[in-house]
Amino acid sequence: MRPLVLLLLLFLAAPALASDIYTYTLKDGTIVYTNVPPSGVKARKLGRLSRSTARASEVPAPMVIADSLIEEWMAKASAKYQIPLPLVRAVVHAESNYDRYAVSSKGASGLMQLMPGTARDMYVHDLFDVKENIYGGVRYLRVLANEFGGQMEKIVAAYNAGPDAVHRFEDNVPPYEETQAYVRKVLALYFKYKQQEQASASSSSAGHSSWQ
Repeated sequence: MRPLVLLLLLFLAAPALASDIYTYTLKDGTIVYTNVPPSGVKARKLGRLSRSTARASEVPAPMVIADSLIEEWMAKASAKYQIPLPLVRAVVHAESNYDRYAVSSKGASGLMQLMPGTARDMYVHDLFDVKENIYGGVRYLRVLANEFGGQMEKIVAAYNAGPDAVHRFEDNVPPYEETQAYVRKVLALYFKYKQQEQASASSSSAGHSSWQ
């Protein structure tokens, strides 16, 4: 069996209701998730994960992280990788609805729903480390922005379906219903967050001038 154990396999092999989930990192950086208590490695027990929902909502948080801190990390990652903050927020919203322990049936995890392979490529060692997940996801958006010349529709489509799928259809949004719906949703959220950002900036500017 390949060293990478996807959560999808966990759900198929798990008991009908739920099972304990363990995670550990191999020497090559691969993050492994398993419902079998591992031996000979230093593993972290995440808690009980429901098979029926295929989400990690039952995993207890190792610490309480304020929403303001998550916003700060998104803003800093946005500035570092030169990705518009409204786009970062839109992707987080569309991917996980800000659920830091979200897990898809395909094994994508965390706020930005990173697949284990993508996470490894983006130097993310713990998919459920909120800061790492954000920085890894925004770093990946930067990679896609470079690859597709900053064209937002293609960047968003590639985030969902993979860059190869976009290239396969002559650098257009793939004709997959899921991907096209995803692109529409993210772009709508992007403009919503952009309007909020502009309104906030205008309000701050007006408030500042009133004190002069």
